[in-house]
Amino acid sequence: MTGSDTEDGSTGWITGLGVVAPNGIGAEEYWKATLEGRSGLRTITGFDAGQYPVRVAGEVGTFADEPSLSGRILPQTDRMTRYALVASDWALADSGVRTDEHDGFSTGVITASAAGGFEFGQRELQKLWGSGPGEVSAYQSFAWFYAVNTGQISIRHGLRGHSSVAVAEQAGGLDAVAQATRLVDHGTLRVAVAGGFEAPVSPWGLVAQIPSGLLSTVADPARAYLPFDPDASGWVPGEGGAALVVERAADARARGADHVYGRIAGHASTFDPRPGLGRPPALARAVRTALDRARTHPGDIDVVFADAAGLPEQDAAEVAALTEVFGSRKVPVTAPKTMTGRLYSGGGALDTATALLALRDGVVPPTVGTRTAPPELDLVLGAPRDLPLRNALVLARGTGGFNSAVVVARV
Repeated sequence: MTGSDTEDGSTGWITGLGVVAPNGIGAEEYWKATLEGRSGLRTITGFDAGQYPVRVAGEVGTFADEPSLSGRILPQTDRMTRYALVASDWALADSGVRTDEHDGFSTGVITASAAGGFEFGQRELQKLWGSGPGEVSAYQSFAWFYAVNTGQISIRHGLRGHSSVAVAEQAGGLDAVAQATRLVDHGTLRVAVAGGFEAPVSPWGLVAQIPSGLLSTVADPARAYLPFDPDASGWVPGEGGAALVVERAADARARGADHVYGRIAGHASTFDPRPGLGRPPALARAVRTALDRARTHPGDIDVVFADAAGLPEQDAAEVAALTEVFGSRKVPVTAPKTMTGRLYSGGGALDTATALLALRDGVVPPTVGTRTAPPELDLVLGAPRDLPLRNALVLARGTGGFNSAVVVARV
């Protein structure tokens, strides 16, 4: 990251958060549940999953604040977009930013999505085959699309500057937040709303995920998702995500921002080599590059928010990458996504928001479910751990070889 606005070299501050998660709606409710170890993983209730091998998920479903969305917007949006709109409302309100006081071309939106609007698309396909093309919603032309969250947020808040979408599965959530920070650092934007959202827990959505063979088929929600544990058998899908407001530091200071959660100090993304080439995965390289760009040494990282795939081979690869970077030092590691499931693009954004809350309060949230961790890993289990935190490393990998690493720092 470059810039001269602050001594630490970053011109972008994160001043607002909005969260929609299976174990908590709203940033503070989610944070409270996470510190208490309350899981949002349940047997699927949104539809009859009796014929599916996967029976457990982190569902959000409908929520009390959905009435804040007008009757006009509901028919044209999938649930993922409703999560995105409400969370962005909360993030902007939390930041205190008045978007109407900015030139619209200096404000923008960068979101991530991997699944798109599965549920909306399924409903319209059922209409197509059951009643004919005349019954299909005109909104099907865009409501399923990966970029729709970016478009709907920008329309809702009049954000007309650079806007885009990242599609890199779980890694995309980190990439979107980092890209928003770069745009603010480089002066392209003064304010950016960034994040990632998903709602893949639906009949068609689940069908699309199962063939990968990566999802847990364990029926007990308490034992279905156990990253780094000898009994790990895959991950549990989840829905929701987080929105973050990235603002120019000079503007935040000038208006006397109520709070600053932190900053994205460094980011890097890499892609794994094709299988069979004999080359190692590229996660460690992403971490080292992110640290270099943050002008930070491995010894300066106080906590790692792990990708935590919940698959033995992938978990071992993540442990190997951390050992390669940190050596014999056992930096505390946590995987709070064990309480939400893997939210795909929403997961990277939610982990970033969680890391910022951890830095604010000086506490590392626990990993639930997992009972035994590898000896090389100081995995925070059972209860939160109070620690003086200055820098956090957030990791995310996406199916197909995507890797992303972000260093989050206090201001």
